[in-house]
Formats: sequence, structure tokens, C-alpha cells
Amino acid sequence: MSREICYDCYRPQTSCMCEHITPFDTKTQFIILMHPKEYRKTKNGTGHFTNKSLKNSKIFIGIDFSHHHEINKIINNKNNECFLLYPDENSINLSKTKVETNKNIVIFILDSTWPCSRKMLRLSKNLQSLKKLSFDSNISSNFLIKKQPMQNCLSTIESTLQILKLLKEHNQENICEKNLEQFIKPFFKMVEYQLECAKEFKTVRYK
Repeated sequence: MSREICYDCYRPQTSCMCEHITPFDTKTQFIILMHPKEYRKTKNGTGHFTNKSLKNSKIFIGIDFSHHHEINKIINNKNNECFLLYPDENSINLSKTKVETNKNIVIFILDSTWPCSRKMLRLSKNLQSLKKLSFDSNISSNFLIKKQPMQNCLSTIESTLQILKLLKEHNQENICEKNLEQFIKPFFKMVEYQLECAKEFKTVRYK
């Protein structure tokens, strides 16, 4: 028997986090490129949380976006300065450098595991031409119910939060602290819920 799904946060109705989502505007546009495997997962959904929280964002599902009409339209728009959030030796480190542009900043984010993200980038020729962004991370992920491949690896929503904070530091975003706190709230509530479920399961199992 399949569980009913909330088609806003794409989680089971029993663990819907929509009541904790407070959408707000940003100058920066965020484009979330979600691998199909992430779309089918119901135990996380941080890409969906990010999309639902940021009014100026879009989400697309796929692996190879080379010929994706809408994405190419965004990339080829002369009014946009497009970037890909991806660690690289030649990336622009937002922790140290401000992005200098008079155009609309658009940031593409790959929402997937690291192996799948590498495949998405390898196949998507249009993404390969984008300037890459990165940031220094000295924090560990709060995604306690999911093992990260490397230390300091962050989930999509945690990475986006760091970007928003840095853009604010560079005076390229004017986001109040309350919005930043609300932005990460559904993520914390999801982890809290899943830790409680794991605790209950363990209690029942060993009774």
C-alpha cells in the first residue's frame, strides 16, 4: 500500500514539513537541477525545501540538460550572469571573493550524490561552460540521519544557506536574519522527525 504524498514538499503526508516553510524573495535566482534518484527519495527532500523556500528559484529533473530549452534560455540570456555551485580549483571562492557583475546573478545547483553530480556535469555540455562557485566550509552537516561521503559535505539546503549568507556579506543580497533562520527550519524539523522515528523503531525492535 503506497503512502499519500504531499505534492508541495514531496514527502509522505505523515511527515510533511510544509508548515515550516516560509517563502521569501532573493535578488539571486537559484536553479536546482535534481537527479531523478533524488526526486524519488522521500527521506530527505532538501532540494524541494530549497525550491519552496526561495521564490526566485526553479527546479528541473534530469541528468543531461545539454538540450534543455528553458535552461539554455536562462544561460543564453544576456542579462544573466550564470554560475554553477561546484568545487573546482578554478572556482570563485565566495568566502574570499565577491562576484563582480552588473547582471542578474543565477546560480545552478546540482541536487544529487557526488557520483551522480559528476555524471550530470559530464553529460550536460551547457553546464561545463559556466563559471564555478565554491565556498570554504568549516562546519559539518546537520544531516545526522544521512552519512556524508566526506567531512564538511553539506546538503543542498545547507549549501544554499551558506551562499545566501556570503552574498549578504558582499551586499549582493538584502536578506534579514529571520528569513535565513526560517529557511533552514524545515530541514532541522525533518532531521528531528527522522531521529525520533529511528529512536521509536529501535525501542520497538529491542522490546
